[in-house]
Formats: sequence, structure tokens, C-alpha cells
Amino acid sequence: MAQRVPFIVAELGRDADPLMLHLYAALAKKERRLISERTKAALAARKAQGAELGNRSSPSEAAALGSKVLVAEADAFAANVLPIIASLQDSGVMDLRGLAGALNARGIRTARGGRWHVSNVKNVIERASRQSLL
Repeated sequence: MAQRVPFIVAELGRDADPLMLHLYAALAKKERRLISERTKAALAARKAQGAELGNRSSPSEAAALGSKVLVAEADAFAANVLPIIASLQDSGVMDLRGLAGALNARGIRTARGGRWHVSNVKNVIERASRQSLL
């Protein structure tokens, strides 16, 4: 005979009985239907006003544009942080690990807001040398 495993909903705790779960599921289903109806009505209204709907660019064009923006942001970040790295190198910190530690000690964050590691420093220096910023 199979053993029953209790179904526990984190938000409702152990007291959630099958009737309660059924009611929540029914309400969620109705809400999904209402959202769908509102979305379709809003899109129909926009279309009636003459708005062009949908993504008119191809996926490859959108990806190329997104890539271009990311490269530009990375280049700008590298240009901003490079003078700090150069001043650390002028003060005698030459290895990548030391540069990462010094940047972290100064409270400077990476482009994504994280802590510096050897690879981050290496990438910024390589990006700068490709752009002839060094």
C-alpha cells in the first residue's frame, strides 16, 4: 500500500485543507482568464488607434543591437575605472590579484556591482589595451 505524503503550501502552512486549495486554484484560474481578456481588449484598442503591434525587428537585429549596447557600456566602464587601476599600478601594485584586492579595499564595485576578482581586472585591462586606452 502506498504511503500518503502530506501536501504543504509554504504560504498557507499545514492547516491548508483540500477545499481551501481548490478555492485558491479556482480563483487563480479566473484571474488568469480576466488578465487575458483585459490584455486582448487593450491590444485591440491600440490596434484600432492605428498603433503597430509586435516586434518589428528580426531576432538577429535585436541581438546585434543589444550586443552593441553592452559593448559600449563595458567600454565606458573600463574607461572610467582604468585611471584608478593605473594609479594603483603607479603606486607599485602590479599583479592582478593585488589590483583586485586594492579595488575592493577602496570600495569600488565592478560594472555589475560585485567584488573584483582577477578575471575582472584582467578583462578591464585587456579591453583598455584593445581600445588603446593604456
